[in-house]
Amino acid sequence: MSLITPCLWFAADAGEAAELYTRIFPDGATLSTTRYGEGMPLPAGTPLLIELTIGGQRFQLLNGGPMYRPTPSISFFVQLASAEAAQPVYDALRAGGKVMMPLGAWPWSPCYAWVEDRFGVSWQLIVGEGDIGPAAIVPCFMFAGAQHGRAAEAMALWTGLFPGAEVGPVEQYAEGEGPAGTIKHGRFRLGGQGFVAMDAHGEHGFTFTEGVSLAVRCADQAAVDHYWDGLTADGGEPGRCGWLKDRFGVSWQIVPEKLLALQARGDAARTGRMFQALMGMGRLDAAELERAWEAG
Repeated sequence: MSLITPCLWFAADAGEAAELYTRIFPDGATLSTTRYGEGMPLPAGTPLLIELTIGGQRFQLLNGGPMYRPTPSISFFVQLASAEAAQPVYDALRAGGKVMMPLGAWPWSPCYAWVEDRFGVSWQLIVGEGDIGPAAIVPCFMFAGAQHGRAAEAMALWTGLFPGAEVGPVEQYAEGEGPAGTIKHGRFRLGGQGFVAMDAHGEHGFTFTEGVSLAVRCADQAAVDHYWDGLTADGGEPGRCGWLKDRFGVSWQIVPEKLLALQARGDAARTGRMFQALMGMGRLDAAELERAWEAG
């Protein structure tokens, strides 16, 4: 089970996105669907959270309403075996979406594209990249605008908090390419999972949002407290319902395994009571959530 799972925010079409992703990406499969219970924001029975796996990477797709939308600040590198394998994926993603860099030869790859799908999720397709991690799909953080130049700082913070963490390799911009010493392409691991970070100079007009967050699965309350305190330190921002922003503006969900286990039982009435308790929390209290589940 992944320690960190990217969570993509959708207004109400997570099911449509799940069908697309599991169809076009390698080894795609839907793992579970959690539905809204009584007294929750959408009608009981509506999909709340769809968990799936594609290319060895686990994802959560959340139907949360129209408040947030993904931005290219967090995109997903997809390593593909050949240009022939990349073409149908590229065509499916760009349908109704937006091409930022067309599929073709680029200095860093014989076959590469950057495309935003019709749901606003950004994908970087690449052939001939080599080992980007244990999965064929890995999250990529772009530090742009006010966050430019902070990729190295972020990698240091995150690898100091998570187990199975390391930084490297890292390529910096040389004189004439961009601000010297900032990160052109950096790889790192958290919990044994692969990630990429880069600094992007110039004006891009976007930043990190809740549209893509990182859900951290916590074995107990001590783990919840560890990640909550570490990620909100030095300018981070505690949020509601287990959500927070770290000092770079990246959104995280710090989630006790007990919550996930109770959700998976599929009892709509008990799930509704538990989520009523959750809505009043900042940092999640696993014991209190279980008491709400058992009440009544």
